[in-house]
Parts: sequence; structure tokens; C-alpha cells
Amino acid sequence: MFARSAFRAAQPLKMQARRYATESAPKSGGSNPIVLIGAAAAVLGGGYYYMNSAPAKVPVVPAKPAFTGGDQGFISLKVSEVEDVNHNTKRVRFELPEKDMVSGLNVASAVLTKFKGENDAKATLRPYTPVSDEDERGYVDLLVKKYEGGPMSTHIHELTPGQSLAIKGPLPKYAWTENKHSHIGLIAGGTGITPMYQLCRSIFNNPNDKTKVTVVFGNVTEQDILLKKQLDELENTYPQRFRAFYVLDKAPQGWKGGSGFITKDLLKTVLPEPKEENIKLFVCGPPGLMKAISGPKVSPKDQGELAGSLQELGYNKDQVYKF
Repeated sequence: MFARSAFRAAQPLKMQARRYATESAPKSGGSNPIVLIGAAAAVLGGGYYYMNSAPAKVPVVPAKPAFTGGDQGFISLKVSEVEDVNHNTKRVRFELPEKDMVSGLNVASAVLTKFKGENDAKATLRPYTPVSDEDERGYVDLLVKKYEGGPMSTHIHELTPGQSLAIKGPLPKYAWTENKHSHIGLIAGGTGITPMYQLCRSIFNNPNDKTKVTVVFGNVTEQDILLKKQLDELENTYPQRFRAFYVLDKAPQGWKGGSGFITKDLLKTVLPEPKEENIKLFVCGPPGLMKAISGPKVSPKDQGELAGSLQELGYNKDQVYKF
């Protein structure tokens, strides 16, 4: 499972002083009382020393980041594992240059992949948001959906353990800090769930962050719902702070979620209202979803104008971030 495990705080060690008998020792074969007193003093003195000597503090050395941004450029990472998630999506694990390294990504940020085929005029570049925790050491996991005619997703799906891919980062997105917003809405389609899951990990792995989260996640079929196990676990663990709503284009019989596309009526029903203070909505998905929900993003540095359902529902540009 990708989510970080919770750890209990270490309990202080309980120490008890030994009790000594008050009866006199038998005279026959008895020991010298001065020797006994000396021995007892030595024992008590040693116990006092060990009980009052604090263990030496070992300095915590921060993990070295693999991706440092700036002029670092691309680094070649070797594939160590490949897992089939569904019919068109794989989880691919890439080894970092050193086993004790962390990725160096912050929340929210992504990596950029590069590949140039033998007959390609120029290299293909594609951003991905890792689904592994930012504190994991030695590797990063990418969740990659294969698109028909997609050069990068096809190439990554063809990679096998031992082969490598050029990757650089981090690519800064939305700088998150604990309790930055009181309630956020995450609207995603397909692999657009990965930056949303990165935000969720950061929020719910931090006991000081009390942000409420609502997810609206659109897919074609039930099998296409990525990271559902992890989202279900969040909903079961934090029922007062986390809710997820699923919409399927091709819903099976008996499906209890939404059918068709993500509608304005659904968003109006489940998202925090525009008039609420300190809210933020995040949108990520294929071009059709972006156009319908929020309007497209112009470039990595230009969010573009707010349009679509969110604009019609009364949200303003500052309340929406497009991944």
C-alpha cells in the first residue's frame, strides 16, 4: 500500500528500584555486615548512575534528495518493479541513485520524463506525479495509464526491470502547508487523481492538518478507478473529513455512484460553496474534463481564465487551481 504507516509514540522506560529484605541474616555462616553494606552501596550507586545518565543523542541526518531542480537536468533511473494495476495502467518503480535518498519532491510537485525514439525528430516530454510517499527512501513509483498513440505512456509500459528512463524534478505546482485551506475539493478524471492523492497523503499523514477533503472522480468503467483502495481507506479512517464521489461513463448494473459525466448539479451538491471562507478547488484530468469543469490551463505558468461548470456555479479564479 502506498500510504505511510502510522507509528505510536515510544513509551518511556519504567524503572523500579529493587526492594531489600529487612530481616537479619542468620549468624551461622553469616557475611561481614560491613561487606554487605559496601556491596549494597555499590549496587545502589550503580543503579543511581544508570537511572540518571541520559542516553547520548544521535544527530538526525536529513536524507539526501535525488531531484534538486535548478540546473541539475535529467538523471537516468533504473526500473526495479513493474505491476499491472488494470487493463491499461501500470505502476512502475524507479530506483533512486542511492538507497538512502528521498525523491526531493514537495507537495504539490511532479517530475518530468524524457524519451526520444530512434526515428523521432525530437524528444517526448511528459510530467507525472509520483504516487509513492515523499519520505520513501530509494525509489519513486509512477502510475502510468497507456493511451492509444501516446509515445511516452507506450514507452513506459514497454520498460522492463533493468531498463532506464530519463527523469528530472521537482516541478513545483501548488505549495501546500498544513491548514492552508479549511476545505478543498478535488475534481479528477483518470490519472488526474495522482496529484490529488499527493495532496491527500500530505494532509492525512500530518496529525496537525485538519483540512476537510471532498473528491469527485470521473472514469469510464469501474475497473478504471485508480487508487480506490487508498481512497476508501481514507474515507473509512476519516469519515468526518474525507468524502469521495465516483462517476462512471459506463456504469455497471447496480452501480451506486454517478453515471455519465461529472455534472454541474453534482458539483453543486457535494463541493464546498463559493461563499464559504478559505476554500480551494483543484482540477486535473483529460482536456475534455478540464474544458467542461474549469476551462483549460494555458501553460504551466498561466492558469487561464475560469470557465465551465465552476464559473457557472459562482466560484472565482482565485478559488480554483488547475493541475
